[in-house]
Amino acid sequence: MAGRKDDSLQSISVQLDGKNYSYWTYVMKNFLRRKSMWGYVTGVCVKPADIKAADYAKSLDTWEADNAKIITWINNSVTHSIGAQLAKYETAKQVWDHLSKLYTQSNFAKQYQLEADIRALRQRDMDIQDFYSAMSKLWDQLALTESSELQAFSAYVTHREEKRLVQFLMALRDDFEGLRGTILHHSPLPSVDLVVHELLAEEIRWSLHSL
Repeated sequence: MAGRKDDSLQSISVQLDGKNYSYWTYVMKNFLRRKSMWGYVTGVCVKPADIKAADYAKSLDTWEADNAKIITWINNSVTHSIGAQLAKYETAKQVWDHLSKLYTQSNFAKQYQLEADIRALRQRDMDIQDFYSAMSKLWDQLALTESSELQAFSAYVTHREEKRLVQFLMALRDDFEGLRGTILHHSPLPSVDLVVHELLAEEIRWSLHSL
């Protein structure tokens, strides 16, 4: 840890807003593991307490510097209103535990909310790429609620991909009705990525015809 460059102002690409806790924890956990600092959050790396140890002062400085760095990273990746709640905590573990207690829901509650958000999402005035990105974000968060055993079950993964395709096609604007009907009659059904590729090509054709 000694000699480590000062990257305390670095932050992850996801900002916790209270609604995306599952995805935020996934990204932040991997970020901290990459920095070899996940143990500070889990409580494995505890604050040095043996004042008689020969390297006590150095170990304490290292621990306090890393602890402060993690708290800074977390503050840089949450909204201001959430960050304001964290000032009363002194350790990264306390901060993490507070956020977990505040935003962790049961898997069923999270699944219910995400399923509802997916059903409510419509393309409307979004282009295909933006719409696909919005839908993918919800799918990814929903996947985080699945057990590793379920994700390893090939029949379930196939069913999930077919379900995603139906959700995506149902939410498209009526402009794509012709292409949607053609896709639904494919056997076997194409992947969502392949469908997005076709829709992007169709979008380009429309833009060229409108010139």
